[in-house]
Amino acid sequence: MTGSKLGELVRQGRHPALPLTLDLPQGTSLTIESWLRVLPGQRYVGRARWNGKPVLAKLLVGDKAARHYQREHEGAMLLEDHGLPTPALLKHGASEEGGWLLFAWLDEASSLWDDWRAIERQPMLSEVQQQVLGRALGLIAGMHAQGIWQDDLHLDNLLRAGGELYVVDGGGVKAEVSGSPLSRQRVLENLGVFFAQLPAEVEPFIEELLVHYILANSEHALPLEALLKEIGKVRHWRLNDYLKKVARDCSLFSARVGPFGATVVRREEEEGLRVVLADPDTFIAQGRLFKTGGAATVARVEHDGRLLLVKRYNIKSPLHWIKRFWRPSRAWHSWVEGNRLDFLGIATPRLLAVIERRWLWLRGPAWLVTELLSGEDVIERFQPYLDSSPPEEELLALDRLFAALIRERISHGDLKGHNMFWEQGRWSLIDLDAVQQHGSDASFARAYAKDRARFLRNWPTDSALHCLLEERLPRL
Repeated sequence: MTGSKLGELVRQGRHPALPLTLDLPQGTSLTIESWLRVLPGQRYVGRARWNGKPVLAKLLVGDKAARHYQREHEGAMLLEDHGLPTPALLKHGASEEGGWLLFAWLDEASSLWDDWRAIERQPMLSEVQQQVLGRALGLIAGMHAQGIWQDDLHLDNLLRAGGELYVVDGGGVKAEVSGSPLSRQRVLENLGVFFAQLPAEVEPFIEELLVHYILANSEHALPLEALLKEIGKVRHWRLNDYLKKVARDCSLFSARVGPFGATVVRREEEEGLRVVLADPDTFIAQGRLFKTGGAATVARVEHDGRLLLVKRYNIKSPLHWIKRFWRPSRAWHSWVEGNRLDFLGIATPRLLAVIERRWLWLRGPAWLVTELLSGEDVIERFQPYLDSSPPEEELLALDRLFAALIRERISHGDLKGHNMFWEQGRWSLIDLDAVQQHGSDASFARAYAKDRARFLRNWPTDSALHCLLEERLPRL
């Protein structure tokens, strides 16, 4: 049976049907069994079967295919020629239709990012965390010692399989002076990319972690201040880049934005939430109301056995509409700021989708859909400890939350106890309508003082709990 041609992938969108048999030039036949990553019309990465054995297939199509193929091939060759651990390139080629690279499949492989996610909530820097990051830094140092680096360096590009660590994704691999150690400035820039993708809580331990790097590559002294500066630059860029993505169609989000409405949903949630997003008010009416009338209506909603929170931001009157139509809705603001908090490692319910009704870009009612938190709010959680002290684990989590808000210069704007929930070992913030990341220390100091005072007002001033928190919460 004749298979499809490589060039036909351009027209098959984000989800080409599987299994898919491709007849590549040079008599190569390939059967794709599952997709791992898809960039529609450009790049398709999947698990495939070739000559009876499993392979990782990278298929490059579209106008940029020739350039992308050359970059992938050259990067894979750089890793292989310098003896760095990387999956073997078994077959590759290019034609007018596009390019393809077939790599040996690593059985039971997991990325160091998966390893990190499993332990990221342990106290920083635990022994297990140090082992994961130490192994990564050792391999990175080995690359740098050979004069090569990966410009998109992150834990997802380091795979662990059979007790070995492998570098993958040759498209980002580059050489400075092949075979000679990387220059100090390039080392600092590349390590800045690596550390910028870890929680900011890692920063106090970076000097300790660098020991793992220096043991494998001691060519340069690495001044901590210069490295922290590079990390800050990359973090700032990554945050801005991510916040642009939350409002447009990309691999992470599905977005339909126009003059008569806007809907953005996490791409992996798109199919499951389709019915809810088509008519959120019906689900609100059938759900359990937490708040109704006024500026917002909030309901617990169940769909396909899953509990969700749907919040509708109402337009109360023509005067209210005049005040609101020209600026982003509070739902949109909460969507952006909630994603900012999540990116910065500050817990909040997972945001799933946002909807704005518009008429010629003039905004009307809006809806926000999130996961539903099942934990207790801080008032309920601390109620038994008015005259004593809450568990140290929960106080330490509170310390970490306030430290993160200070570090990132973020104010909540309404830090009453019902807006903070204990969930999976950390405090999670809800009701993000007034959340703001401040551009100056002075502006943040004023807002933080209000947040801190509002939080303390949740308990009587003469209670032991109030006194404990008054002493424990940091001042600016």
